[in-house]
Amino acid sequence: MNIHEYQGKAVLKSFGVEVPKGTPAFSVDEAVKAAEELGGPVWVVKAQIHAGGRGKGGGVKVVKSIDEVRSEAERMLGMTLVTHQTGPAGKTVNRIYIEDGSSISRELYLSCLVDRATARVAFIASTEGGMDIEQVAHDTPEKIFTMSIDPATDIMPHHVRRMSKALELTGAQQKQMGPLLSKLYKAVVDSDMSLLEINPMVVTGDGDLLCLDAKVNFDSNALYRHPDIVELRDETEEDPKELEASKFDLSYIALDGSIGCMVNGAGLAMATMDIIKLYGKESANFLDVGGGATTEKVTAAFKIITSDPNVQGILVNIFGGIMRCDVIADGVIAAVKEVGLQVPLVVRLEGTNVEKGKEIISQSGLNVIAADDLDDAAQKIVKAVEEAA
Repeated sequence: MNIHEYQGKAVLKSFGVEVPKGTPAFSVDEAVKAAEELGGPVWVVKAQIHAGGRGKGGGVKVVKSIDEVRSEAERMLGMTLVTHQTGPAGKTVNRIYIEDGSSISRELYLSCLVDRATARVAFIASTEGGMDIEQVAHDTPEKIFTMSIDPATDIMPHHVRRMSKALELTGAQQKQMGPLLSKLYKAVVDSDMSLLEINPMVVTGDGDLLCLDAKVNFDSNALYRHPDIVELRDETEEDPKELEASKFDLSYIALDGSIGCMVNGAGLAMATMDIIKLYGKESANFLDVGGGATTEKVTAAFKIITSDPNVQGILVNIFGGIMRCDVIADGVIAAVKEVGLQVPLVVRLEGTNVEKGKEIISQSGLNVIAADDLDDAAQKIVKAVEEAA
């Protein structure tokens, strides 16, 4: 689960991390009031969306008067902000953040994430702050420093020395790095963050370290432990299809392809996507209905797939272990009868109650293409989509 920058900074502040003063605003009047309370003389007006690259898209502006705060608030609120992470459709700005301006001497990059390769939390840092870290990693990989933390030891003095050296910090800044790393590490572990990115972390004109930005992502599987964090969720920033899927405990991720997939099991879902690509098409989604899906869940999954205007064909690929093929068949038929079927549909069933499932579909009177195995199913749905185009 993602949260907004101002929410991320509030979480960090609760762990004692130093961040600039700021106030969220949902209207122009609230923005002006926030600026007046902060006092100035320099403010930063920031659009709040779940995407990076806001500055390049005009979503971050430094201003030096209350009138400019009002003007930028009027411009940003309600605008469609397009960045390299939003895609061409962009995202609507429904809230902004009014923050104290900071004197910046240097911009650094610091992030903390779960490194699955080492099964540890790792810090990633670079002296090239304020830039796209992906571009830095591509062009100058030697400027990326990575350091994993042993959970048995927590942050140790050698971690501080290594990080300070990587970021070319000395003196007072190195002394500040020790408490900062400890607080960030505690925030990540205690809050079950899967990602914490500070870009930039700055050295101020006074020589202090300050977290000027905060991108935070939480492990959705751990949210039951953090009801306070769940309250930070902004559903307007989420894909409506993914939001609907979460209500039925479906694992759904929207993609850019043309073939909708309904599969049980993450591994089988990935294999299905791969074989569709092998035969020349791309999947429109990743959708795992799970091992114990009910007719209701299958019906909901089918509705979500058909609600995507990019879907030109649907492939249902089910291996019935825990899942029963007749339940899948009932769910597909119920969904088709409710929402209609405007695109080709290929169904491949195998496993528990497979013959009963095939019988249900064959007697439904629906225009469904049956497949014998996964390879056959992939070829048939690709061919059907191409013929229908």
